[in-house]
Amino acid sequence: MSYILKINSFLNSLVWGYPSQILLLGTGIFLMFSSHFIVFRKFPFILKNTFGKIFEKVDKKEGYMTPFQAVSTALAATVGTGNIAGVTLAITTGGPGAIFWMWIAALVGMTTKMAEVSLALASSTRNSKNEKVGGPMYYIERGLGNKFLAKTFAFFGMTACFGIGCMTQANSIACNINSYLKINKSIIGMVICFLLGLVLIGGVKRIGEIAEKIVPLMAFIYILGGLVVLFFLRDNILNSFKLIFSSAFTPQAASGGFLGSNLKLAMKSGIARGVFTNEAGLGSAPIAHATSSADHPIKQGMWAVFEVFMDTIVVCSITGLVVISSGLWKTSQYEGAVLTAQAFNLGFNGGHYIVSLGLILFAFTTIIGWSYYGEKCSEYLFKKDIAIPFRIIYISAAFIGSVGGLKEIWTLTDTLNGMMAIPNLLGLILLRRPFEKLVKDFFDSPDKKREENFDYMKFFK
Repeated sequence: MSYILKINSFLNSLVWGYPSQILLLGTGIFLMFSSHFIVFRKFPFILKNTFGKIFEKVDKKEGYMTPFQAVSTALAATVGTGNIAGVTLAITTGGPGAIFWMWIAALVGMTTKMAEVSLALASSTRNSKNEKVGGPMYYIERGLGNKFLAKTFAFFGMTACFGIGCMTQANSIACNINSYLKINKSIIGMVICFLLGLVLIGGVKRIGEIAEKIVPLMAFIYILGGLVVLFFLRDNILNSFKLIFSSAFTPQAASGGFLGSNLKLAMKSGIARGVFTNEAGLGSAPIAHATSSADHPIKQGMWAVFEVFMDTIVVCSITGLVVISSGLWKTSQYEGAVLTAQAFNLGFNGGHYIVSLGLILFAFTTIIGWSYYGEKCSEYLFKKDIAIPFRIIYISAAFIGSVGGLKEIWTLTDTLNGMMAIPNLLGLILLRRPFEKLVKDFFDSPDKKREENFDYMKFFK
């Protein structure tokens, strides 16, 4: 086992280190130029047709998710504990300048995510239950004709979901509740499994409906709480912004609990957090977005842009500004979620409860979202409906994670999670032409109503 862990440690340094960051950012920059910076040129239009239509009533179709349900499911898996603990860790490791590089990664990732989501919807198909399915494994196989690369992605997605998407999140919930209420982790684990079972038994329809309700609620509570804290710390906000921009390029001396940083460390910490908190390029979110009833792939691609914006530019930035404005990042001996909770508590007494509630809701919705990703990857690999056995194993993994077992598996699945990105990014680079065609087709006449059964696979030829 020790030999396997040594190999995994080496692979982990590659897939979560500089090579993957270069590939992820490089792919995003390549697609930005390829699409003639469409995300930035049309950003007001994108916000108007996403955020501006959140409360617009949409007819539900059998076997589909509404566009907002699809993005909610994706956000459920994307907005996780990393938005609270990960951002703080980036600051204590790379200094306030890490937030600047996190923003850069998000701005680049908007195009990456728009491309993968648009391609996923364009190449979507129907499974044996007449449900709409799609994702990187489908656009790699149907668009490139490369089954090996498609199966490689699906394998990594299927295996990684148990660790990163399930066990670590369940453990975060159990530890958080246990620290405050002293409830036995086994009992917490059983409650998690029960609630998870209630959601998963309803399949994709139930997942979409739950995500549609929980995601806006959890985002509203956390964002409102963060803004209240920032109101009380308002005298420090301007200096926090100055510190973010100045330290993005200059070294930060060690002080208190902060060990100091340089340009290299600030870039690495910020880019890694920006890239991996919004999952742009990872290939997971397109699996949910592909089920949308949107009549044009680019319409759902615009929701993907909104997803990155909400996850990183809004939620992560609020966490970062609260932590920097509090000053605790350079004096506290704590890190991660504990430091974030302390920073919120400076704003108002009991602010740490906002962080705790956020952690619990973020973690639970991540478990839900990743269950869908893993199930669809499994379905693609085995070419048959294995929903029931998969869900049983997945729910069992949630219990194991809640009591803190099999931490070696967490490490292995962390690597597998990162390896998902490699076949997906290669697919995106090779499929830039279809993405360009989809962009042109939509923005040439954005108000045009497309036929429900229009064959978008013609753009792959």
